[in-house]
Amino acid sequence: MNILVTNDDGINSLGLKLLAEKALKYGKVTVVAPKVEQSGKSHAINVRVGLFFEKLDDLIPGVDTYLIDSTPADCVRFAKYYLDEKYDIVFSGINNGYNLGEDIMYSGTVAGASEAVFTGHKGLAFSTKRNDLSGVEKLDEIMEFIFKNKLLDFCNLYNINIPENPKGIKITHQGNMHYDTIFELENELLYQRGTPQLYKDEKLINSDVTAIYNNYISISPLTVDRTDHKALEKIINL
Repeated sequence: MNILVTNDDGINSLGLKLLAEKALKYGKVTVVAPKVEQSGKSHAINVRVGLFFEKLDDLIPGVDTYLIDSTPADCVRFAKYYLDEKYDIVFSGINNGYNLGEDIMYSGTVAGASEAVFTGHKGLAFSTKRNDLSGVEKLDEIMEFIFKNKLLDFCNLYNINIPENPKGIKITHQGNMHYDTIFELENELLYQRGTPQLYKDEKLINSDVTAIYNNYISISPLTVDRTDHKALEKIINL
């Protein structure tokens, strides 16, 4: 299996290095990552400016490594259309902080895995508790679960969140983080801040938020199709 590893925390992220090292167990690895942090940039790509890129001394011996001064989605596109990498799957992460609920829409990590699907491949997005990369030790268990249950036969894209000392693995759907969002003014600049209220999602027993709140690894099948098919069936013949 040929694996492309990217992230949104930037080329110097420890989570990127740890994920690339773990990925070597499953096949040939290439790393393409943003020059600087791209958190919250979602699926943005740069189409009006030239993109700086550089081949680096190997992040890991034997692993070709590139940085590009752009987003995770552009990292995947760069590998596909410029390097002509024949990758089978994108591993995106390991993100410093969970990507749950509506944060999936903002996440550059999830976008990196999603771009894999746009380019005809499969994608796995990995995230852990903020400032806690101990979840990387569960990667082999997660991959065994994915392969044993043939999850990649059912869906091309999965969002995976790993808590500290998880009790097990749950298949989940997107929930809601229930942020108490505020804008705070400091030195004439506005900062968006907020604290997630994970407990408020408990009625959705199979949500990704509830799984993490109860200390389970969350694996959510995602789609890049934004169509509301239920609505479409009802209104298409109006």
